[in-house]
Amino acid sequence: MKINLPDKLYYSIGEVAKAFDVNTSLIRYWEQEFPIIKPKKNRKGNRYFTPEDIKNLQMIYHLVKEKGYTLDGARVALTTNSKISETITLIDRLEFVKAELIKLKESLGEKDGE
Repeated sequence: MKINLPDKLYYSIGEVAKAFDVNTSLIRYWEQEFPIIKPKKNRKGNRYFTPEDIKNLQMIYHLVKEKGYTLDGARVALTTNSKISETITLIDRLEFVKAELIKLKESLGEKDGE
């Protein structure tokens, strides 16, 4: 899953939820369930997520939403499998290559049809 977030030091919970296409309540819930997510909070209690938090949320999203893991299963996988982040990076690259190939195929198809 490729998320579209600008390069910043901190992201609001609204930006994060929009990037993952989930509700902010799910992000807050995952924060409670997974100790690797530790957003900074200001005096008002607003959460600000770092790029590291975003990577961790990406791993959780991949395991829970895309692979169908339970929260307990995802928690175990995160603690025992050190290659999850590498796998997610590889999946993102492959999805990008696939999208580029589809664009190329479509542009070739348009030229053949002319």
